[in-house]
Amino acid sequence: MSARIDQLCIDTLRFLSVDMVQKADSGHPGLPLGAAPTAYVLWSRWLKVNPRNPDWADRDRFVLSAGHGSALLYSLLYLSGFDVSLEDIKQFRQWGSKAPGHPERGHTPGVEVTTGPLGQGFANAVGMAMAEAQLAARYNRPGHKVVDHRTWVLASDGDLMEGVASEAASLAGHLQLGKLTCLYDANFVTLSAATDIAFTEDCEARFSAYGWHTQWVEDGNDLSAIDAAIRAAAAESARPSLILVRTHIGYGSPKQDSFEAHGSPLGEEEVRLTKQNLGWPVEPAFRVPDEALSTMQTAVGKGADQEDAWNRLMQAYADAHPELAAELRRRLEGVLPGGWDADIPVFPANAKGMATRVASGKLMNALAPKLPELSGGSADLDPSTKTALKGMGDFNPPLEAGEDPQGSDGGGWSLAGRNLHFGVREHAMAAIVNGMAAHGGFIPYGATFLVFSDYMRPPIRLAALMGLHLIHVFTHDSILLGEDGPTHQPVEQLASLRAIPRLSVIRPADANETAVAWRVAVETRDRPVMLILTRQDLPTLDREVYAAAEGLRQGAYVLDADADDSPQIILIASGSEVSLIVEAAGRLRRDGVSVRCVSMPSWDLFEAQPRDYRDSVLPPAATARLAVEAGSAQGWHRWVGDGGDVLSVDRFGASAPMQALADAYGFTVDNVVKRARALLG
Repeated sequence: MSARIDQLCIDTLRFLSVDMVQKADSGHPGLPLGAAPTAYVLWSRWLKVNPRNPDWADRDRFVLSAGHGSALLYSLLYLSGFDVSLEDIKQFRQWGSKAPGHPERGHTPGVEVTTGPLGQGFANAVGMAMAEAQLAARYNRPGHKVVDHRTWVLASDGDLMEGVASEAASLAGHLQLGKLTCLYDANFVTLSAATDIAFTEDCEARFSAYGWHTQWVEDGNDLSAIDAAIRAAAAESARPSLILVRTHIGYGSPKQDSFEAHGSPLGEEEVRLTKQNLGWPVEPAFRVPDEALSTMQTAVGKGADQEDAWNRLMQAYADAHPELAAELRRRLEGVLPGGWDADIPVFPANAKGMATRVASGKLMNALAPKLPELSGGSADLDPSTKTALKGMGDFNPPLEAGEDPQGSDGGGWSLAGRNLHFGVREHAMAAIVNGMAAHGGFIPYGATFLVFSDYMRPPIRLAALMGLHLIHVFTHDSILLGEDGPTHQPVEQLASLRAIPRLSVIRPADANETAVAWRVAVETRDRPVMLILTRQDLPTLDREVYAAAEGLRQGAYVLDADADDSPQIILIASGSEVSLIVEAAGRLRRDGVSVRCVSMPSWDLFEAQPRDYRDSVLPPAATARLAVEAGSAQGWHRWVGDGGDVLSVDRFGASAPMQALADAYGFTVDNVVKRARALLG
């Protein structure tokens, strides 16, 4: 392309972005003005996407981690021919527009992940690159490279300040993710200041120490240098790449290099001066030269031909490797295989029972052989969370001579391994799992202690916002984990997770409820699922005496009731406390009290049931209700009502053996009976 056409396209991107921010009187014009040349080179010369089919499986993934620069992304999508119109971007940040304030997955065609909280998109991109690498290692065969795409991320100074990006970058370097490239928009300005006030580290040296290939582009307007750097990154197969591009925030405006260009419209006069300074007509706003539109659509439109070529490659692959091809297509389409749950065990009644984390581990390993899409790991806690897939390989570069293999889950070290070792990086783990889920072809999972879900809250919230299908296994679910003490004993975490919209939280009562919980988690397609599991053993209930564990699917069910079904009191519990209320009910019945026991493993599943079902479990006339849960009482009053009570934990835990804690905090049969009798007067 000629230099004139290049500049025309770049300035079209710049001023569409500036005009949409100015019209909305809200947004971030600074990044688009500075980063437009970088984005233009990537999108017009390198990015493999098909605007007519944004979900094509072997497309490149582009993540705008600096989500505040969303106006630039919407300009790119519109000019490239995605289903984003000029009218859409004129309605930037308005109700119902395809151009919301920050990019939202599922809302705007071509947006891969929801970004805005800085660092999250960067870590999502690491997850996408890991997904591509594992699929390629499992399915590619000589002459049939059917998984072969790259992951690109545009990041800002703020992204690299956030700890989640550091965690993810460290892991990406270790994993040698050669198809991951980060374009760092190094303008040295944040929302409130120049970076000199808080961020003067050598990012190139830092990433080099992580094991990344690094390059500097000294002039963010030098298209040849940007192109050469991307070319060098694409040629680097053994390391992820960081390209530091020196740009100027608010380029060409009176606010160039000022934080005032970051998060506010330039102002009408400043817009006029910027356009004049860069040789762009002041009027009309939202000017789109035909040459710019046709050039961008032609450049990015080559993705249709690339997809056609891939479809032919897939057909040849299917002819040569029909079983592998069928499995890959099924995974990419998100369809579960027939009989996927045929080997899930049924656990016999047992008074001693087992911890639900142990039951979960058995279930995962029963599922794994028939669910190749199930892949994940823990934040250095596999022996405790029981989440290793035995013999399924470790996702790692091949083991080198002299490296220590301890901690391996069997099956060898390779990029085909399904056990992901995140290290002590809970925040990055959750964001990477988000990226894998967004990539497609996986039911990814993460695992850690419930108390450490606090490290993971931003990506969990974003997973719910995006409706991603993923699973987190949280063990050590209450103060009853014992001697590790209050730093490790969750109190408020259950309540806080339950407060997140479109997040399914399930705390099963025994091994068989855990089996149903795993079925629900695998089947659920439109939201993340959190499994909350115990460290301590729980009795496996006799399901010939008590209701079937399938009741978990409804979120709450009548576990045990008297024959007359007119309870004087309803005892409600989740998880480890269910066996406690069952024992307390027996004692109350001996005293002539009519009791109903309700297992309530999931509030959100119960809330989704019809009112008639909910009233059948918790009859409105039965107002004497006692909820028992070893966590915060917050939210339980909705279920017990004004006439009810909650036995809960209203303070932090303590370091002591489990039984001593149960006695001190009142989680005993005697205390449950006492509280029930108090309700009955």
